[in-house]
Amino acid sequence: MKKRFNVIIAGFSLFISVTSMAQAAGKEAWFLHAVDVVSQQLTRAAQVYTPGHHPRSVNPDGTVRLANYTDWTTGFFPGCLWYCYELTGDQQLAAAAKKFTLALDSVRYIKKTHDMGFMLYCSYGNAWRITGDTVYLPALRDGVRNLYNRFSPKTGTIRSWDFGPWHYPVIIDNMMNLEYLYWAATRFNIPAYAQAANMHAITTMKNHYRKDYSSYHVVDYDPATGKVLSRGTHQGLADESAWARGQAWGLYGYTMCYKNAHDPRFLQQAEHIACFLMHHPRMPKDKVPVWDFDVHNAMDPDGRAPRDASAAAVMASALLDLSTQAKDGKKYFDYAKEILEALSSNAYLAKPGENHLFILKHSVGAFLYNSEVDTPLNYADYYYLEALKRYAALKKQSAPDQ
Repeated sequence: MKKRFNVIIAGFSLFISVTSMAQAAGKEAWFLHAVDVVSQQLTRAAQVYTPGHHPRSVNPDGTVRLANYTDWTTGFFPGCLWYCYELTGDQQLAAAAKKFTLALDSVRYIKKTHDMGFMLYCSYGNAWRITGDTVYLPALRDGVRNLYNRFSPKTGTIRSWDFGPWHYPVIIDNMMNLEYLYWAATRFNIPAYAQAANMHAITTMKNHYRKDYSSYHVVDYDPATGKVLSRGTHQGLADESAWARGQAWGLYGYTMCYKNAHDPRFLQQAEHIACFLMHHPRMPKDKVPVWDFDVHNAMDPDGRAPRDASAAAVMASALLDLSTQAKDGKKYFDYAKEILEALSSNAYLAKPGENHLFILKHSVGAFLYNSEVDTPLNYADYYYLEALKRYAALKKQSAPDQ
């Protein structure tokens, strides 16, 4: 009874907090409109879709591609519901978020992927953070153990995939899953988790990044010696190109690592990556990049290469976080705001009831494989919502005329 009372009190406090957050940012019409659309879309989506079969994207034939519990994207839809609850205080969304989250209990037993952070921390992690309900902890405890077991002291990294021609592949996306390890190190009092996260970030900084602070997608290691065998791509245009979402993953990852580890090398890396992105000569005026920064000239003579709203959403969320940690944070806040305003325009934001109840349009999964090209993506929605929430929180804390 006491636990239930505490959860109720926590929920009420959350409602007061998010209401004031929304009011602080609510003077801006684009923000109010965005939250309204998000709320309508997710309320209906929670009624249409079934727990355990979460909307991932839209197929070329117009049907919805669903994600079951083994899909790396499966945690994003519950995470969207939790974030929308934070933005609105709508108890129906909280109930739906819990239902869709608990449907993923079996994810805790998966051992063959590094994506446990995406799958569990974005769903169960947000659920625990918001409610404090201990029902979410067992799955989080089991899942992070399986993630940690993929760490190799020999390579200094967490193995990403168990498929393909590589010996020991590590992808830049893996930076995102380190947050799960940092959180669990504190929550479960296992320092080795944070130590593995730090080592992975340091090794990735050394082996994934070029002199201009753009990142390779895949680095393959010799599992016996830790030697780098190859650097290349699996989703970008070419081995030496700058795949847009990969650059955003790195920016987010190093910003998050600095927040957790307070290692100045991570902050410096995040700012270097931000500079690469913010000053890239082929960044479009609306700051929503095409799917790879090196798609240009003869490759794209008409300038019609698909945009990737998912990359933009990840960038916006990361830059807002970076703005709170860097000395010159305002430039990152302002850039993120421009991205959010673009994503909240009619060019990218769905109209209520349309877009198969996804929030954003125009993202790209894997262009070279003709997979999820110019389609909604659940992780684009997730990081857009996270960015809206971070923006609202920062507006609440800052001067009214910022």
